[in-house]
Amino acid sequence: MSTVKTEIDEAIAFIQRNLYDPLTLDQLASHVAYSPYHFARLFKERMGISPLYYVSSMRLQRAKDLLLRTHLSVRDISLEIGQQSLGTFTTRFTERVGMTPAHFRNSGEQANLHLESLKQLDNWQTSTFAFPQNASVRGTITTEHDFNGVILIGLFEKPIPEGFPIYGTLQSSLGEFELPNVKPGIYFLMATTISWGTGAIDMLLPQMTLRTRSRLPVIVQAYEPVPPQEVILHLPQLDDPPILISLPVLMTHFLGRVKNKEGYRK
Repeated sequence: MSTVKTEIDEAIAFIQRNLYDPLTLDQLASHVAYSPYHFARLFKERMGISPLYYVSSMRLQRAKDLLLRTHLSVRDISLEIGQQSLGTFTTRFTERVGMTPAHFRNSGEQANLHLESLKQLDNWQTSTFAFPQNASVRGTITTEHDFNGVILIGLFEKPIPEGFPIYGTLQSSLGEFELPNVKPGIYFLMATTISWGTGAIDMLLPQMTLRTRSRLPVIVQAYEPVPPQEVILHLPQLDDPPILISLPVLMTHFLGRVKNKEGYRK
């Protein structure tokens, strides 16, 4: 294991141990004996996002946990994770999780119903509109671990699964996948899973699900084929970013797409 990898691992662990404390770039860099500039560059190379963006992401992940496991008010949770403005906290949470904090807190029963609906679904195919200048992102999904459930896969603007994917789909098995009609752009491919029988808490706080993220961006150009993507689902790793987007929200959109026979596009 390289020295840099070990030191970035230690920085990640330090952030997770001190999540409620004020954390500055200088403090994080000093902890692993790097200059702020050098540390920020190495951290982003490893994680895909800046150190302070990772800190804010982990704090939102903690807010999700507090919403489901405690009776603290939304304002108190906002203060707990260091966000003084309730309005700012609510806006950021909604943008990155896909629903308001209050809605997220009350979404457990709905999550179970959505998973059961997916399990009973016969038709996983949906119609799309094809434009010849737009590409399809195709590939295969594999894993070395036992899995039986639903796979959520999408293309995101940033290398972290937050907010709605720009393009996304769900499927009920490993093997080939396709995201059709993708406009030219630069995307990051993310995927995770929900096993049949998963409880609401584990769906809303997907900390142990199989997952993957593209280390390099997926570049889509007009009239050019996109190289096949090899998606290998693995157990959570220290340098995986938190899954902030609410998975039940994605299930809801997919079920609506199947029902209405429309392409899933934000």
